[in-house]
Amino acid sequence: MPATALDELYDYDQTYLADILNSVKTIAMVGASADKTKFSYGVLRVLHETGYDMIPVNPNPKVTEIRGIKVYNSLEDIDRPVDMVEVFRPKEELYGITEKAIAIGAKVLWGQIGVYDDDAAKLAEEAGLKVVMNRCPKIELFRPFWKPRLDLAI
Repeated sequence: MPATALDELYDYDQTYLADILNSVKTIAMVGASADKTKFSYGVLRVLHETGYDMIPVNPNPKVTEIRGIKVYNSLEDIDRPVDMVEVFRPKEELYGITEKAIAIGAKVLWGQIGVYDDDAAKLAEEAGLKVVMNRCPKIELFRPFWKPRLDLAI
């Protein structure tokens, strides 16, 4: 699959990504869904099963629990420290979420695939956060173990 300009723009050193994933323990997922068909549900499930302390964030008052985990309506409602804020919301919302991530003392801002904003990245970096955009932590977590065999016949 050819790389796109967006992939090249948000190309991160694998050590940088691995260091983040090895250092964070608590991840607040903004845009977490209780719908098992949604990508955010699958990512939350894998990260939770891998051992991360997942904090689903969803503003819908009817969503109180996902996979047995308490759901918070906003980042500001979370009652414990957050290492990383992972964003599963439209990129147009990223700047405002970044402001909230800074306010709660997060150390990392991670925009899911398709979620990127250079102004939000600059704001976060100036506040001392590490930033990853247009990447999926579930994919990056397992990337070192995936060795493509492009020489195999189809």
